[in-house]
Amino acid sequence: MSEPYRVMTVCTGNICRSPMAEVVLREAFAAEGLDGRVSVDSSGVSAEEEGNPVDRRAQRVLAAHGYPVGDDHRAHRVTSDEVACRDLLLPMTAHHARALRRLVPDDGAARCEIRLFRSFDPEAPELRAGVGEDVLDVDDPWYGGAEAFEVTLRELEAATPGIVAYVKERLGS
Repeated sequence: MSEPYRVMTVCTGNICRSPMAEVVLREAFAAEGLDGRVSVDSSGVSAEEEGNPVDRRAQRVLAAHGYPVGDDHRAHRVTSDEVACRDLLLPMTAHHARALRRLVPDDGAARCEIRLFRSFDPEAPELRAGVGEDVLDVDDPWYGGAEAFEVTLRELEAATPGIVAYVKERLGS
């Protein structure tokens, strides 16, 4: 079997948005029969939550929507080596995208493509001249309650079919 197509979701601390996106994408790829051909993981651009599990509020919202929630996730900061060996990096915000672009190795060996997660949502605002890519930011639920995590999950789920279709196209499936 050839090496899987590698996808990484990225947020700030790797305890809310990116692990939620990781779970949603992993389930969507599995539903399409791609779980052996696509691997999904997540990270953060900050080390502030290093070693922490997924936020309990995120776990509750995921579980309430039927997603599997395990205890094995530990937050970590993305490295340039990880960036270099991923096929598709999906940052949650324009700030995260800029941080990832700074980590792309200069040697030309990186195979990664960096695309904002919500850029795959057909209902998301369009990028156009004079509008920054921050219009595609996935809402940060950290300072909110359960409803903020519901909003984040809806944004993630809205973009997921587009991401799956994009990866399937890349795989030739």
